[in-house]
Amino acid sequence: MATSAPGLFITLEGGDGSGKSTQSRLLTDWLTETGRTVVHSREPGGTDLGMELREIILHRRGYIAPRAEALLYAADRAHNIATKVRPAIERGEIVIQDRYLDSSVAYQGAGRVLDATEIRDISLWAAEGLIPDLTVLLDLSAEDGRARIAATRDTYDRLEAEKNEFHERVREGFLALAAAEPERFLVLSATDSIESIAAAIQNRVVGLLT
Repeated sequence: MATSAPGLFITLEGGDGSGKSTQSRLLTDWLTETGRTVVHSREPGGTDLGMELREIILHRRGYIAPRAEALLYAADRAHNIATKVRPAIERGEIVIQDRYLDSSVAYQGAGRVLDATEIRDISLWAAEGLIPDLTVLLDLSAEDGRARIAATRDTYDRLEAEKNEFHERVREGFLALAAAEPERFLVLSATDSIESIAAAIQNRVVGLLT
């Protein structure tokens, strides 16, 4: 039986409140309208096991050691890639995912002040070396991100509840990653209109489809 050509793996990154879920949905809708088969995932929580890990990582009360937190994310990533993402890519489908290994490097590396290289190595090992074809980084200040979250709900998860200093380190971590791999990243200001951001993403994705 013939197999389809390899698909695409597109990730969306950025701080809390930057609009990743909105843009992920818009990109999914646009690609589906063009006749593409799209699989959506997220980290943590892209699988049934991931949902259990997500509850621990983001909503468990009490302290979680930074290294333990990093390893929980890696466990979620390993299962998600092995059971959902890689099979979809091998079927020739397009996977759009909210957060991936760059979030681990930014949050656990820069945010928690762990060694960024070690976090990346653990993440790549968990994912068996899978790198996205495109990573969209929606850049937003910590203050603006917190204001957006507060406008829609009155509770925060464990990471959202961290101080602005933490989230600014995360932002700088993301920007450093984008600067190091400009060919993979598309950096957009999350303060631009939803429509202009979506158009910029689509324009970049068209180049990957040809």
